[in-house]
Amino acid sequence: MGAHMSGVDILFSGLLVSAIRSATPLLFALLGECITQRVGKINLGVEGQMLVGAVAGYGACVVSGNAWLGLLAGALAGALLSCVFALLTVAAEANAFASGLAVWMLGAGLSAYAGTRLVGQPIEGFTPLAGGLTPTILLALALVPLIGLWLYHTRSGLRWRAVGESTASARAAGIATWPVVVGGIVVGGLLSGLGGAALSVDYTRTWAEGMTDGRGLVAVGLVIVARWNPWLTLPAALLFGLTEALSLRLQAADSAISAHLLHTLPYLVSLLVFVVTCIRLRARPGHGGAPAGLQAVFDR
Repeated sequence: MGAHMSGVDILFSGLLVSAIRSATPLLFALLGECITQRVGKINLGVEGQMLVGAVAGYGACVVSGNAWLGLLAGALAGALLSCVFALLTVAAEANAFASGLAVWMLGAGLSAYAGTRLVGQPIEGFTPLAGGLTPTILLALALVPLIGLWLYHTRSGLRWRAVGESTASARAAGIATWPVVVGGIVVGGLLSGLGGAALSVDYTRTWAEGMTDGRGLVAVGLVIVARWNPWLTLPAALLFGLTEALSLRLQAADSAISAHLLHTLPYLVSLLVFVVTCIRLRARPGHGGAPAGLQAVFDR
């Protein structure tokens, strides 16, 4: 009985905090992609932006010994890479899906090359505050209401949403559309890079090639689950974080289930919820909240 209780304790002790820690990098990326899609662009390059953010953030932390500088460097790296996506889709009016894949591959290659000397380098990271939370987690949680209030309750947020619905109608209303679209892309890249830095500097405190492990692609899908609403990005990210934390606890508890299968658990659950959401949206067209501009190619 005591051994059984010990296993239960390992499985559930601190599970919520672990889930929040796991969800934080994804939450940054999810908020960023939500903003990008709100201005009418689907950016499949989130994974690449997270990777360059992770390597830049970790490298800056190794050099400076300051975790805050690491987060800043990661955010700037993600924003810079997103400028490539903006250049392709806004200036050159290229296909957004192909451009996003190009940014993804570019980010993966750049991060792998830049990170070769960072493997095994130790860093301090952030010191946990009360309850095991870190400043990175608190920053991510604070951004949810800040972005939600800005997007739905300010004039500039209304303009950004108007551009995402129809650039033609926004122009007719006197809104300069291309700065808004570029701004949404760059802000999305900044938050994705911040998510990558949070992953390497705070969550894992290490660097490894491809360490984002598909989180960027998960963020693109979970935007639909969150109905393009910043307020709903938190429960969507927590869904992934909770299942990842649970899978790690099951491995620590010497579960009979294969560790490789447990590793896929958060992705399988996210995929299942994504499919169910898409089915429901298809059954009720017009109720999903998707920006209409996602279907259009930007025309300068």
